[in-house]
Amino acid sequence: MESTLPQQIPRTAKTTPIRWCLYARKSSEQDERQALSIEQQIKEMELLADHWGIKIAEVRKESHSSKVAGTRPIFNRLIKDIQLGYFGGIISWAPDRLSRSAGDLGVLVDLMDEGKLVEIRTHSQTFTNNPNEKFLLMILGSQAKLENDNRGLNVIRGLHNKAANGWRPGQAPIGYLNNGLGEEKIIIDEERAPIMAEMFERVAKQAYSGRDVKRWLDDIDFRSRQGKRLVLSHIYRTLQNPFYYGEFQYPKTNPKLHKGKYKPIITKELFDAVQTQLTVVPKLRTGSKEFGFTKILKCGACKTGITAEEHMKRLKGTGEIRRYVYYHCGRANDLDCIQPYIREGDLMDELLKLIDNLELDEIGAQEQFKDELERYQRFNGVLGYKGEELIQKPAIDLKAYAKYVLQNGTREEKREILKYVNGELFLKDLKVYVERKPRSKKFN
Repeated sequence: MESTLPQQIPRTAKTTPIRWCLYARKSSEQDERQALSIEQQIKEMELLADHWGIKIAEVRKESHSSKVAGTRPIFNRLIKDIQLGYFGGIISWAPDRLSRSAGDLGVLVDLMDEGKLVEIRTHSQTFTNNPNEKFLLMILGSQAKLENDNRGLNVIRGLHNKAANGWRPGQAPIGYLNNGLGEEKIIIDEERAPIMAEMFERVAKQAYSGRDVKRWLDDIDFRSRQGKRLVLSHIYRTLQNPFYYGEFQYPKTNPKLHKGKYKPIITKELFDAVQTQLTVVPKLRTGSKEFGFTKILKCGACKTGITAEEHMKRLKGTGEIRRYVYYHCGRANDLDCIQPYIREGDLMDELLKLIDNLELDEIGAQEQFKDELERYQRFNGVLGYKGEELIQKPAIDLKAYAKYVLQNGTREEKREILKYVNGELFLKDLKVYVERKPRSKKFN
């Protein structure tokens, strides 16, 4: 049985009927918005084929850019089929539907030179293996590429001008909305902006980690404009985005910051405090560090013991490394406890304020720290001397001594002095309070 496929020999319109393929293409790029849709191209070319008396053997359509040669799978399959002799002619709406790259245009012309591609028809031109017609095909394809390249450059220039005028191109980050009307192209999202501002506040002032922020956002059921919860990576990108205090990068590879014309959500000072909080040198191994106020405080919310973390943070610019200690609930009793972190300095202030109002076990503390108390009194000039003779020995100021120990004592001394508080110490909402207990009978 003889094969029904066209023979792979040079053909002309006089010797062998041309087998035609209709090729329609449209990409989703910005510059193709005004081009005919694929279905419109097919409809128009089928009408023209009827007018020309041409029978279309197959229709192939593709949604893909033609800027880069050899990247369109449907077009590449068509080229293969022409090389194999399945098709000898192409019908397409315009030359730029076939290609806007020199590489693909060259392939088409080579097929014409080999006699495998007999004819290309568009709505306004016909191209055959004729030097002038092949040259015109190359010119029209190159012109489409030139127009596309210039259009791309104009788009880039426009985006850079927009950034220079204080409006970042693209979608505004969460907490803002793209307005696009008049001068004010980016506006505050009244629903989400306050949450974004509070997120920065919690990280800077309450030492919230990224996971703490996510837990809090999930607890209040915070969602993006698309209705999705924020993932951890998005939270960190948000916390490191200068857009929120009024500056932005464009493009991302450019280190220069543009001054925005939109309204900032936070201050530059708050943003810098967050960056300091996030710039953390790796912590010491768990269990390798002891802290002054662990094992003596409990969480006021879930009654778990308070634990601590040491963070070493490298300051931008100077490279100086500073040490920060944060105390927080150990969450042994409640994994979802949301009590905030507190810096050691702020915790110290809380304890010092409480000392004046605490009921200390004076007898027990005096006995425990007798020698240290006398050295402390001499240091502060409380005891008077005349030569080696003791003139006066006033009453011991135990509360002043307790403050002194909390500020200057060793870890063990701090813990010892707080053992004589008449009650248990709790930390809740960044405040220290005492739950009093009856005085032990042996001190009455």
